[in-house]
Amino acid sequence: MLYRKGTTLKSNASLIYNVFLAIGDFLALVAAFASAYILRVSVSDTPIAHQISSMAYLKVFLILLPFWILIFALLGLYNSNIYERRFPESGRLLIGSFIGLMFVIFYNFLLVTPIFPAKLVPFYGFGLSFLFLLLFRNIARAIRTMLFGYNVGITNILIVGNTRISDELRESLKDSRASGYRVLGVIGDQKRKHHADYSDFAHALVAIKRKDVSLNGIIQTELYAQEDRNREILDFAQENHISYRFIPGNTELFVGNIDVELFRNSVPVIAVRQTALFGWGRVVKRVFDIVVSLIMIIILSPIMLLTAIIIKLTDPSGPILVHGKQQNRLTRFNNVFKVYKFRSHYAKYSGKTDEEVFAMVGRPELIKEYRANGDKLPNDFRVTPFGRFIRQTSLDELPQLFNVLKGDISLVGPRALVPQELEQFAKKHTILSVKSGMTGLAVVSGRSDIPYEERRKLDMYYVQNWSFWLDIMILLKTIRVALGRVGAR
Repeated sequence: MLYRKGTTLKSNASLIYNVFLAIGDFLALVAAFASAYILRVSVSDTPIAHQISSMAYLKVFLILLPFWILIFALLGLYNSNIYERRFPESGRLLIGSFIGLMFVIFYNFLLVTPIFPAKLVPFYGFGLSFLFLLLFRNIARAIRTMLFGYNVGITNILIVGNTRISDELRESLKDSRASGYRVLGVIGDQKRKHHADYSDFAHALVAIKRKDVSLNGIIQTELYAQEDRNREILDFAQENHISYRFIPGNTELFVGNIDVELFRNSVPVIAVRQTALFGWGRVVKRVFDIVVSLIMIIILSPIMLLTAIIIKLTDPSGPILVHGKQQNRLTRFNNVFKVYKFRSHYAKYSGKTDEEVFAMVGRPELIKEYRANGDKLPNDFRVTPFGRFIRQTSLDELPQLFNVLKGDISLVGPRALVPQELEQFAKKHTILSVKSGMTGLAVVSGRSDIPYEERRKLDMYYVQNWSFWLDIMILLKTIRVALGRVGAR
């Protein structure tokens, strides 16, 4: 072996960051429950139930909070694969805060002397702990990115295999200050069309040793025909405690939900599903859709009624809801449904397709501009003044709550597509493995302001990485987007 065992030291940056997160989380929880005590005992004039001194209160939490940090660790909040995934991290922080609070409340129940001076203190603590943890995690992420700019915490990797995927990896990681990775080189046949720096693994190790840099990880994008060459790379990574990752040539095979299971109780097999949304996840999502849509319909019914009245008063000759073939949309398993939507255009254009309207006004050439611009026109002549308002505020989409209640669509999912539009998308079978949604990742990421292909990529990510907490985060962001009129048209 050309690289003497032990000379390649694994970077401690990840471990240091883990320790930093654990300490920061601990301090954030202390600050949250200290603030909860102050808000209820020192600031509020309402009499408290138990006279608990601040020092006694704080002492108990300093003892209990290490168990709370252990709960965070069990939830994977100190795993490297969670660092850049804000949605899953936020969801796990919320779950961890709730479980930790239940642990503290249970401990309080077992004691003769209570640890909370008043009943509201744990509720204040729960809310503040989640907010403080989110704030700290974002600050920690910003500090880590800043340190990358000073070449601190960079992970040096070697790519084995000069394939198209290797080129994509090199390109995506070329800015080490943003990615936190530095590609030391690509190993492969230098005569092939994809660029390679080294002809074989041994030459790459010699060159890296001469540069006097540490190798922290290996990513292999293709397997050699000679099994001993593959074993040499894996053995080297394991002997020198270097991370090893393998990217299969057929990446389409390994998207969606993946499980390793024993087939016939003896043979390990990889089971690949199109989406993580199956089984009980689908049941939970449907129950959530029914409950939330019903509550929202009840709460928003006055607004919907007022919107319907104004539409009828401002343009009485047309229907309140949009109708016609243009309202046909696709949802799970290629099923067609009619989407409910308040009419925002003039009645004379009702029931006509976009092509028919542009031909009717003598401007058939507009259809190309309309499609190229993501199905929108600046100052669209078809839209009424009030229609423009309800589009900007997303009030026109409120009737879709009835689609959710019926089961046509879900609250969160890929955008409901017209059949003709989806025919252009090669991976439509994956998009159609889940129900379409009123809102989704594309909506909270820019709505119609982002290109068509980018919207489809976001839909694909949602389908393949669904989780209940991802739905919650998208719904919360949708409220902010709707209120801010981001990307509305």
